[in-house]
Amino acid sequence: MKLNAKETIEAGKAILGIEFGSTRIKAVLVDQDNRPIAQGSHEWENRLIDGLWTYTLDDIWTGLQDCYANLREDVLNRYATDIYELAAIGISAMMHGYMAFNKAGELLVPFRTWRNTNTGKAAAELSELFVYNIPLRWSISHLYQCILDEEKHVADIDFFTTLAGYIHWKLTGEKVLGIGDASGMLPVDPETKTYYSSMVEKFNKLVAPKGYSWKLEDILPNVLVAGENAGVLTAEGAKALDPSGHLKAGVPLCPPEGDAGTGMAATNAVKQRTGNVSAGTSSFSMIVLEKDLSKPYEMIDMVATPDGSLVAMVHCNNCTSDLNAWVNIFKEYNQLMGIPVDMNEIYGKLYNHALTGDKDCGGLVSYNFFSGEPIAECEEGRPMLVRSVSDNFNLANLMRAHLHASVAILKMGNDILFNDEKIKVDRITGHGGLFKTAGVGQRILAAAINSPISVMETAGEGGAWGVALLASYMANNHDSLTLPEYLDKVVFAGETGVEIAPTEEEVEGFNAYIKNYTDCLPIEKKAVECKKQ
Repeated sequence: MKLNAKETIEAGKAILGIEFGSTRIKAVLVDQDNRPIAQGSHEWENRLIDGLWTYTLDDIWTGLQDCYANLREDVLNRYATDIYELAAIGISAMMHGYMAFNKAGELLVPFRTWRNTNTGKAAAELSELFVYNIPLRWSISHLYQCILDEEKHVADIDFFTTLAGYIHWKLTGEKVLGIGDASGMLPVDPETKTYYSSMVEKFNKLVAPKGYSWKLEDILPNVLVAGENAGVLTAEGAKALDPSGHLKAGVPLCPPEGDAGTGMAATNAVKQRTGNVSAGTSSFSMIVLEKDLSKPYEMIDMVATPDGSLVAMVHCNNCTSDLNAWVNIFKEYNQLMGIPVDMNEIYGKLYNHALTGDKDCGGLVSYNFFSGEPIAECEEGRPMLVRSVSDNFNLANLMRAHLHASVAILKMGNDILFNDEKIKVDRITGHGGLFKTAGVGQRILAAAINSPISVMETAGEGGAWGVALLASYMANNHDSLTLPEYLDKVVFAGETGVEIAPTEEEVEGFNAYIKNYTDCLPIEKKAVECKKQ
């Protein structure tokens, strides 16, 4: 007999997904048909301390507990019940970064997030050593930069991991990581489904003169693929998640994953020749490859799907932050004029008005760099609008320029995949805040990468729902389907979303914009240089 939402929760059949995003922690509870039935959230912000972006341990745990309490409150309000048992849990978080611990399990230095760009020397040396593009934000770059900087804590490392790996460890006692998140620590081999042994050996040889007591393979989390059991919620873990004491221990957890992997699951884009674009505070595209690229590219990161397929990832540190800042200017104007403020209406009006602007933004160029942007070779962020007196400066072009800027860096990386590597893709799905206003961000992205873009109704559920699907795959895949089969047949059942294809005029307009954008990049770099003086 099919259970309704309340009966599912009370029977302990619901599945919980939690994701730590850059600005929000979100929890989603799903039923046996993988439909969201309750949710909770907690807003948080990173801190810039001693020149490094971080979240404190207190931020992490109070945020998690508040998010879960918010979920319980939603369950109470909707169904007049509480959560005591769960069928499975999945934990996800922003990828990469650096969390290092000693033998006592103590954090040795504050958590260093993906946003930090202080690892340039380490990333360059490792890329040359491995003959593989190693981005600045990857965990191995952070570790090696600490070694190059002769940070004393390195000698005491017993374990290092990502944010998702850390939370999962504290909930279960297991030092493991899903293969997608693991591929952002150190490259993984799609054949063996674990770290490249040759790279581990090269790294150990590189740092051997330092005389550390550890070897790299000893301090990395073990790699698991989607569908594997990654441990169970301990009594201590249950208390850490739900201090009220209602939630019982013993719940199985799926491998902890990064936000890239959960985005792929949430958009049904884990199959080869599919892709997705996540566009929010940061943005990234993920194209699942049929074969490896012909050579390493500095703009393209090679990662993995949650089940271990090779993925070409273009990651941009900046996306909608500057766009949101400009929209807030119009909010302030409304407030100044005594006009009632409805942010959904403001976004909708401005975004749709942008589509009436010139396809090349009238010559206007915007740089949305709140933080450094490695692909553009900018170490720090300086948001900037560039125009000449002859440009067509009006509201539509202003907003269109900011929308174009939100995916400009993404375009530069994807042009390599589609134009140089001739990658073939059957479907690309968009998700994230940029696509909230129907049709606008979707049309801008389609013009940027010259490809049809689909957006599903469910894509707004985001990574918390994505990791709930991975937990469901572990707990409910009784027919032994592959992950792509499970998503296709069980979760999405043929849903492909609404597709928008770009016009030739839109593609030409974006190409004209990106030429102005790249030509004017020295202005952005000079702004960083001048601000330092």
